[in-house]
Amino acid sequence: MNSVTPPVNTDGRRNRWDGHREQRRTELTAAAIEAIRQHGPEIGMEAIAAHAGVSKPVLYRYFADKSELWLAVGQAAGAMVLEAMIPAVAEVREERAAIAAAIDVYLAHIEGDLNLYRFVVHQPDIARHRDVVADVMDTVASGLARIFGDRLRARGLDSGASLPWAYGVVGYVQSVGDWWLRQQQPISREALGEYLTTFLWGGVAGISRAADMPGGLAAQQEGWANA
Repeated sequence: MNSVTPPVNTDGRRNRWDGHREQRRTELTAAAIEAIRQHGPEIGMEAIAAHAGVSKPVLYRYFADKSELWLAVGQAAGAMVLEAMIPAVAEVREERAAIAAAIDVYLAHIEGDLNLYRFVVHQPDIARHRDVVADVMDTVASGLARIFGDRLRARGLDSGASLPWAYGVVGYVQSVGDWWLRQQQPISREALGEYLTTFLWGGVAGISRAADMPGGLAAQQEGWANA
């Protein structure tokens, strides 16, 4: 009698391998960040592999090239900024203080992690199949938008403005922060944070005014148009 060999279920094996690969990529990304912090933003793949305790071919098994590693490092860096920013912003109730907290967290982060910032933002030799800086901005702006949206809804206002406002804050602060680092911090972080907060607050203060007006933000915008 012919015996039929049951099919081999490879789904579990594949899932275990995928999980292991993702975990290993996370570990190697963390090791790369440590190496960048220690050796500077111009570090090469060979030095990153040595710092991680693996050979260069092993590193390339998990990252096809430096641009893929750069993307992973950038995404991790964005998550770090967001992890620090969200609780700092969420714990203050007054809107100006929330803007100030977000700005200070970001400036403190890039000032204190300069090599990592330069690796992510200033890499002229990277083949950019994706823009990791835009990915980081997406990550941070999305987190801020959730906070802004909650605050708008708490005031009975349309939360549709939260996402463009969040991108405006992130883009403005990132651009000025980059200038600040490139010019070797010509003013203190505290002074720069106050300048940025003062400038941005002129727009965000409209939240409070709109909440007291019939029609909310739409009425506020109509008032600006007729001014």
